[in-house]
Amino acid sequence: MAAHDPQFGPPGDPSRHLPLGELEQKLGTLPAAPRDAGRVALLVRRRPDKVRETPTRIDLGPDTGVPGDAWGRGQKPDRAAQVTVMEIDVAEMVANGQPLTVFGDNLFLALDLSVENLPTGSRLRLGRALLEVTAKPHNGCRKFAARFGHDALRLVANPQLRHRNLRGIYMSVVEAGEVAVGDAVAVVSRPD
Repeated sequence: MAAHDPQFGPPGDPSRHLPLGELEQKLGTLPAAPRDAGRVALLVRRRPDKVRETPTRIDLGPDTGVPGDAWGRGQKPDRAAQVTVMEIDVAEMVANGQPLTVFGDNLFLALDLSVENLPTGSRLRLGRALLEVTAKPHNGCRKFAARFGHDALRLVANPQLRHRNLRGIYMSVVEAGEVAVGDAVAVVSRPD
């Protein structure tokens, strides 16, 4: 196995990587995620030293995203990629026992993140914050493959499943507010 490159965050555990057939089978047995109202399952902040923190609450802001997260440390932070979001059941399935912080996403929600349910421009209330789904695609990459296996990357990149946003979505903060683990998530609006 190649040595871990710390610039990419925590390594994955190859013994936990699932073959494509098993991932597809498990995906088919996941319960349907809520469409209009869900909950915040996990919050993650990526520190400068690549350590992932799991605070119980954070104050999201339009200029800061997740304060202290990697997004705000970039030269020109892209608001379209301000907050990374993943569906909790899909994340747990892909992680297969690995800590969910290995993903690097900021928010894990019990909510249907599919294009049909949350098209670009949809707005969600999470705790006291208001967020909007951006058009930027959240794709798997070499870091994702290293952490979860090439078959996991094949699953989330499968064109026939792409509409489900299995790798997640990007959101931007519209209204500042506190978000805590366990907070309600409500779809406030969807574009016409």
